[in-house]
Amino acid sequence: MARFGASVLSMNERVRAIVEEARKLTPEERRELVDLLETELVDESTPEEIEAAWLEEVERRVAEAERGEAVFFDAEEVFAEARRLLR
Repeated sequence: MARFGASVLSMNERVRAIVEEARKLTPEERRELVDLLETELVDESTPEEIEAAWLEEVERRVAEAERGEAVFFDAEEVFAEARRLLR
């Protein structure tokens, strides 16, 4: 923690305030925040590359379904379960 605290001293005030707020998050929330920030920093794909990746994913999923390997769930059951978990 000392190492992290020392790095905060060199940050600008806006970043320091964000770090202080992030410290109030649960460990799971902090991991989610880190994952989101990392994804945004790492993913420098062009719109064309993103479109191509989605097309590849769609084709993969269709092929999986056609081979009978996909597992399907009834949408109403999924939504009912989501509503139950959110209560």
